[in-house]
Amino acid sequence: MMSDDLAFDDAGLDKWSDEDRFEVTRERIVEYAEATNDPIAAHRTGVLAPPVFAIVPVFESLLVPAVEVAPVELIPRVVHGEQDFHFHRPIRPGDQLVSRGKMIGYEGLEKGTRAAIYLECRTEDGELVNEQYVTCFFRGHNAGKKIGELSPEHRFDAALRDGAPIAKVAAHIDADQTFRYGPAAGDPMPIHLDEEVAKSAGLPGIIAHGLCTMAFASWAVLTEVAGSDVNRLKRLAVRFSKMVLPGDDLETRIWQADSSGGTTTYAFETARLGADEMAITDGLAVIAEEA
Repeated sequence: MMSDDLAFDDAGLDKWSDEDRFEVTRERIVEYAEATNDPIAAHRTGVLAPPVFAIVPVFESLLVPAVEVAPVELIPRVVHGEQDFHFHRPIRPGDQLVSRGKMIGYEGLEKGTRAAIYLECRTEDGELVNEQYVTCFFRGHNAGKKIGELSPEHRFDAALRDGAPIAKVAAHIDADQTFRYGPAAGDPMPIHLDEEVAKSAGLPGIIAHGLCTMAFASWAVLTEVAGSDVNRLKRLAVRFSKMVLPGDDLETRIWQADSSGGTTTYAFETARLGADEMAITDGLAVIAEEA
């Protein structure tokens, strides 16, 4: 239920955050690739950044728009629901990036409120490098209305399951994965690093970062259907479904969905093997025929 003291402030919608600047180094790219077990040589040597590295330069810009609109009391209840990258080119070492973000809309639902944040990342001279849509979910609070825009759709077509996936890629979440990923991504959230804090939050223990799981799925897609070439990746979107724990074994399953206009669209999902549940659903990747 909505209460007056927890009302969303619509004046904060479409209000850009201050610009944040980030210098990309080869070392930071390598650290991120290693923290996500990325096997692609161009990423592991720091020549090009892995696609999900794009969240790193915009991390500060992601936090501010939520506070502009949502009551501060709800911030502890927020979870990352979906992530949708639109790539104009890969990030490279030496890039001087400028990011900003804004909340563009929200919708009250029975179990909470979902809200959409739009982020853009440019170079200092204005070249657009990527755009991102982040869907966050405020648990247990219905804002009571729908206003503005939500993130673009990327639903998985259930009819695809009538055929076998064109590829399956196995991966393992290492025991120290979160301790490597946190510093590499600049994400200090204690539920990924402190067993006691995680359990006090009602979790079974330390859980993996959702974006780390997305990074695993991204290299699975790139290696199987894009010749390991991040230049060809134009869009990558997922919905975070279930938590992933250190020690989990994952399997990313990929289907070809459509091909037209020089690009091919793939649908994918990532399963937690042995747990009979999906960690990532509604996965979508758009791959260009040529870089």
